[in-house]
Amino acid sequence: QVQLVESGGGLVQPGGSLRLSCAASGFRMLGYALGWFRQAPGKEREGVSCIQMNDGFTYYGDSVKGRVTLSRDNAKKMVTMEMNSLKFDDTAVYYCATNLFGGCEDWEASKISYWGQGTQVTVSS
Repeated sequence: QVQLVESGGGLVQPGGSLRLSCAASGFRMLGYALGWFRQAPGKEREGVSCIQMNDGFTYYGDSVKGRVTLSRDNAKKMVTMEMNSLKFDDTAVYYCATNLFGGCEDWEASKISYWGQGTQVTVSS
């Protein structure tokens, strides 16, 4: 079955950096999108970043643009998100997600095929 296994997360100070990785397995699609959403308490789940695994096209949410870089490893079906200049507002549960039938232009929670279990990121001094 399809699995998305996340690693990284934890506690970081404001202005610090963090790396989240996600390894996908259980499918053989070539043209799919892989990336991240996040959800803070009392807020809706929002798209953070996305990469199209066949051509490398990337999408970044407005709240993280310029502070986040998403890279891919096609052979491992893995993506890594580097987050810099972290702010208190970045505190959330981060979910790896995949859209197996669309690209990053469809990076909405309602169009996600599978979700990871989530990993907590806390920005605190």
